[in-house]
Amino acid sequence: MSKIKVLMVASEVGPFAKTGGLADVTAVLPGVLNQHQCEVRVIMPLYRRIKQRYEDQLKFIRWTMVKMGWRSMYSGLFSFRTGGVTYYFIDNEYYFGHDKIYLEYSFDIERFCFFQRAVLDALGEPMDFEPDIIHCHDWQTGLIPCLLEAHYFPYGYHRHVKTVYTIHNLKYQGIHGVERIADLCDMPARFLTEYGILKDGVPNLMKAGIVYSQAVTTVSPSYAEEILTPYYGEGLDGVLRSFSYKLTGIMNGIDRDLYNPQTDRNIPLNYDLTNWAKGKAAAKKALLKRVNLPSDGKLPLIGMVSRLVDQKGLDLLLRIIDELLAYGCQMVILGTGDEFYANQLQMVAQRHPELLAPCIYFDSQLANKIYAAADLFLMPSLFEPCGLSQMIAMRYGTLPIVRETGGLRDSVTPYNKYDGSGNGFSFANINAHELLYTTKAAIDLWKERSTNPAWNTLIENAMTADFGWDNAAEEYLKVYKKVLGTQKEIPVD
Repeated sequence: MSKIKVLMVASEVGPFAKTGGLADVTAVLPGVLNQHQCEVRVIMPLYRRIKQRYEDQLKFIRWTMVKMGWRSMYSGLFSFRTGGVTYYFIDNEYYFGHDKIYLEYSFDIERFCFFQRAVLDALGEPMDFEPDIIHCHDWQTGLIPCLLEAHYFPYGYHRHVKTVYTIHNLKYQGIHGVERIADLCDMPARFLTEYGILKDGVPNLMKAGIVYSQAVTTVSPSYAEEILTPYYGEGLDGVLRSFSYKLTGIMNGIDRDLYNPQTDRNIPLNYDLTNWAKGKAAAKKALLKRVNLPSDGKLPLIGMVSRLVDQKGLDLLLRIIDELLAYGCQMVILGTGDEFYANQLQMVAQRHPELLAPCIYFDSQLANKIYAAADLFLMPSLFEPCGLSQMIAMRYGTLPIVRETGGLRDSVTPYNKYDGSGNGFSFANINAHELLYTTKAAIDLWKERSTNPAWNTLIENAMTADFGWDNAAEEYLKVYKKVLGTQKEIPVD
């Protein structure tokens, strides 16, 4: 059987450039798919950090000029092969020669309009790769299915190419003015309608991806259900319901080699199912020393690695954090984001200097130390398309406390005191006291661990849960095969 050729398009890909879960997915999924009847290549912008780090390893392929309204912009194409995957990079110093991946919102719209046009311009002969499927990720690539129909299919180019569009977070949609998008993308008027890329009178790149792609996926089955409702749909629930026939929820996985307590060099003692208690005790002692909290072993440690934004349930936590700490626990919180939440956490730490250590920065090595050291891991998200932290925590034998939403609901089975089953704890509603009561119950179980075997059973269940990428790869393969089995006739103007 011939392999399905897939070009994966994303604004960020690990390890080259990362701000969140999108980069984690695009870092691992291509390599796994290459072991499942696919030949996957990846294309992304050539940001300054990539050029500085990999300049000597990048292979120059060609340069051309891409028309952007009245402008003609330079577009360089480079390639780099590593880990069995070929990566392509679109170069333009004006758009991507910056220290940050994302800049001012309006400029980001222009930058990624250029990126999408440059990607399509590089298809086929320039990159010596004509894909069967272009797999687009999030709003930064949402126009690609539409641009194919507007500028290529009617003239006989790439007519066999299908598109799959993955929504990682529906909240961020890529919205801009009609005149601007029409100019930057040379967008024909027939696409600038409410049946096309417009939502409430303005272009919406997320909507464009949903409407014009042949298949839409989200990063967990529960999130695929939730976004069909007004509460989670971010204004696009009606559009998604109209196209629900092409919507599939596929649970993300984690890199089991990167997050592995048996080999992780960031923790003081590697461990597995046979010696997890000893390994986690060593990690806990080392972490508490690093963040200047007492380490007498009498209190459970709750960890949190998160962006400090309202989506992550910080308001719920702040309402009950004083009572929670007084109940008997220590907390280490790592992350950056909204200055309000950072200031509030620092004020709580001043009131409870021996119980809370807020680390208002991001350090991937420290994150791994927290995953290994904590007894419990907190994720009270208002919504969570997938979430990776809860799966990573379980890999390290740390029991998650989550709200039952999106991928958190799909990956965490709550503790059942009657049969001892489960791999974590959960609560249903956006309610601070539900969070408090659930966390108190988890703390109580920790305190009983010497006499109640349930705690050890939960940890063993968590550590043996399968959150690898093979299952997800098989589901994506099914989507690809379904898309390629559906031929769509494109009229020639």
